[in-house]
Amino acid sequence: MSDVADIASDIEAERLANILANRPKQFIGISAVECEECGAGIPEDRRLALPGIQTCVVCAQLNEDKTAFQQGRFR
Repeated sequence: MSDVADIASDIEAERLANILANRPKQFIGISAVECEECGAGIPEDRRLALPGIQTCVVCAQLNEDKTAFQQGRFR
C-alpha cells in the first residue's frame, strides 16, 4: 500500500512528464559563437548541446534570474 508521499510523488512525476511532452518546440538553428549579451565566447559543447543558443552560461543565468524575479519566483 502506498503512503501519501508516494502518491504525491507519482502525481508530480506524471504532471512533469505531461508538461515536458506538451512544451513548445525550441528553435533549432545556428548557435552563436559569441554571446549576444556580453560578447564572451560560447563553448562548443554548449553550442552543440543547445542548438540555436545565443548567450553564454552567465548571461543565460542572469536572464533567468531576472525573469524569475519579475514573476515573483526569485528567492
